[in-house]
Formats: sequence, structure tokens, C-alpha cells
Amino acid sequence: MIPSEGKHARRRPTWPIALGAGLLAVLLVVGIMIYAGMRSNSRQGFKGGEVADVGPSQAPPQLDQPPVLQDWPRWGVTHTQYSTDTEPRQVVDQARGMLGRVPMLQNQHIMGWGVGNPEPSPGQFSFRDLDRRLTFMASSRAVPVITLCCAPDWMKGGQPGRTDWSKNHTVAPEPEHFDDYAKLAARVARQYPTVKHYMVWNEFKGFWDPSTNRWDAEGYTQLYNKVYTALKKVDPQIKVGGPYMPIESGSGGGLSDLKGPWGTVDQRALDAIEYWIQHKKGADFIVVDGASMTNDKGNVPDDFAALGKFSAITTWLRQKSGDLPVWWAEWYVEPENSGWSEERRTAVQAAAMIEFAKSGVTTALYWNPQVKGTGECPGCLWAPGRGDEMPMAGLLSGFTRWFPAGVRLDGAVTSSDPKVKVLAQEQQVVMVNTSDREVTATVDGRTVTLGAYEIKWSGRGGA
Repeated sequence: MIPSEGKHARRRPTWPIALGAGLLAVLLVVGIMIYAGMRSNSRQGFKGGEVADVGPSQAPPQLDQPPVLQDWPRWGVTHTQYSTDTEPRQVVDQARGMLGRVPMLQNQHIMGWGVGNPEPSPGQFSFRDLDRRLTFMASSRAVPVITLCCAPDWMKGGQPGRTDWSKNHTVAPEPEHFDDYAKLAARVARQYPTVKHYMVWNEFKGFWDPSTNRWDAEGYTQLYNKVYTALKKVDPQIKVGGPYMPIESGSGGGLSDLKGPWGTVDQRALDAIEYWIQHKKGADFIVVDGASMTNDKGNVPDDFAALGKFSAITTWLRQKSGDLPVWWAEWYVEPENSGWSEERRTAVQAAAMIEFAKSGVTTALYWNPQVKGTGECPGCLWAPGRGDEMPMAGLLSGFTRWFPAGVRLDGAVTSSDPKVKVLAQEQQVVMVNTSDREVTATVDGRTVTLGAYEIKWSGRGGA
């Protein structure tokens, strides 16, 4: 059984390790022992888990080529634990039409998040689940993306042939298996030659170093460089990006290169990103993820103003990386147990997408929170078990059609009322009422009235 991993657990150790004084040689030995012990803590307790499910070997699926598009779509979705392969046939057909009406990016991880262990034992591959997900993506006219995470147990100190899912998203491959992971990445690339975009790993999982109270950027970058090299050998046209760093913030002060009314970014994340930038072998884009919320006080100063964090981080990434294309692999705007209505949720999501477009983000992938069965599914693309389209699906389609990465924005189009956020291009304008009350404003020379949290599209120039 592949467990549900939801969004992501973000339990970060925050306590430093204090080493006693003593002779330099003794201190060095103690330090090394503590470091090794702390690094191995997350690897302890592999219980063997379940026997990995290995189906009969079969030829790779014959996938249609992705659609040829004039501009990079910019917007897309990540398939998570539950997607179309857990739905009735009629729901699958509805989802296929929904996602394919305007071709967008669709992303899938290679282990977990709906798929099983791709290499349960060395050299023994199992791509049945990945085949199924990639086949659906191709059938819905996706521009496919693969996230290279996570790693088989035998690369992490576990048992060959078994999968301990409790360790899947907490343990990184051991350094002696970095080459094995790069070989697995290359094997995935050969399995799916239509996929030309890869993100390496996910949120630095397993690369936190408690002995130094910081991210192990050195270890991650070693893994990244090996994977980058392996993928480029399979096909030089493959685009590779990292470091997929989670960028968190707090409401208080502290030393950081990035601060604003939305909070203070954790400098340790920025340091790790800069290390990767300086020591990577190459990269076609830079990847991060994050939330508008602070770790301690939710969205500050409010749900909409907090979105400025996305623009600030994007600008910093472009400056530091030499203007590499910026990808947001995940983005979140809603605090836990918010009680938001679907209208408010979608309005905040639309406002976030406006921030992404205005700040020059190349790609923003929506983490689809689908659930199994039926019932409520806040923020989902379709109603589980029924297939009814939900507001976020329409929002993604609209932004993908009208605001791809190559579109020229018209910054002269503004609103007379600051409560209405606006994004415009030559043929279309989208407006978002950030208020819980009706607002009347002048936008693009027209008087418009928007209900509470209403999103309104309006054609321009004969569109």
C-alpha cells in the first residue's frame, strides 16, 4: 500500500548541537561520531515494510508526443496520492477533458504520491504505476514533467525487495548510492522519451543536518550533479532543474537577505540555494516551493498582502541565479483549518497567480489535493467520485490560455480600487475582488462590479 503523504510534513529540527571543549583531536573525533550518529538517526528503524509490488516486465508505453505550443504554458498541476487512476471511468473522462482543453504542465513523482517503488531491488524495475500516470497525462494533452523523488529503500539503508513507506519522504539516498540513483534517473528517462523536463528530488528530503543546524547543500548538490550528468547523457535536450528547496518564513525579525511585511525568510534556505547555484554542474531552471504563510502567525499582514512573498523570492532567485527560469514546484496560500469558502480560497489562489505572472515566474505547479472516494475536497480540480469541475480547474485553464510564460503583460491596466487586483495582456484581463464585500471599480476604462471574492474575465481588443 502506498500511503497518503498529503502536502508535505515540514518538521524541521531547530536545536543546535553543542560540543564540549577539549583537546582538538578528541573534539574532532567526538564531532565526527556525533555527526555520523545524527545523520544516521533517520535511517534507523527500517522495519522492512511491505514486499515491493513487482509486476511482469513489459515494454514502455507508447505515449503521444506532447502538443506543440507557441508559448511555454507556465501553469500546471502535480498528480498526488489520489488522481484519476482511483476514480470511476466517467470521472476519468471528465478529468481528461478538463485538463486537456488547454494543454498545461502535468507533473508526477517517481516513487510515492500515487506510484510504487520503481526499483525494489538493484536492477529490478517496476514502472507499472508510472506507466499508468504518464499514459493518462499523454491522453490529456499534457506537457509532461517528472520529479525524481524518492529513492528505493536499498539506496537508503533499507532492505532490497521491500518498501518501508514511513521512510519514503524522510530519508535521502546514502552517498555511496548517489551513482545508483543517477542510473535510475537515466532509466526513467529512457522509459519515457517524451518527457523533457525533470526536477531533481523534493524539498531536500533527508538532507537536513542536525549537527550543524542547517541544510546539507553539499550532499544534495553531489546527488544533483550526478543526476544532471546522467540525464544529459540520455538526451542533451532534457531540461534539468533543482534544488527544489522549501522556503519558509517567520513573522519576526532575524538575519536574512529577504524581509518584507509578509515576514522574514529563513536564511538557511537561501544559503543552501546559493551553494547549489555556485556548485551545480549545470541547470536549465531553478526550482523552489513555499507558502505565503509564516510558520508562526499564518498569513501576515493579511491573506492577500502575504502573497508578496512569492514575488520577493522570485526576484531574489532571478538575481542570484543569473536569471535562470524560476519554477515554483508547489505553492500554498491557505492556513490549516482556515474555514475559507471555496470563493475566498479561489480568490486568494488567483491573486497568487497574478503575483507569479507579474514577477516573471516561468512555471507554477499546483499541488492537487484530490481525495479518494466522495465528499468534500477543498481546492481540488474535480469533485471526487463525481467529476464535477471545481473552481481551481477553471482558474488553471484560464491562466494557461491567456497568461503563458511568453505573453506580454499590459502594466498600464490598473484598477481604481486597490481591493481589485488586475492582470492584463493584449486580449484579456482578469480581475479579482480581494474583499468580502461587493466592489465597483474602473478597470481598463470600464466600470465593473464584482461580488465578494469574485473573479471576472473580460476580453480586450476584439478577443
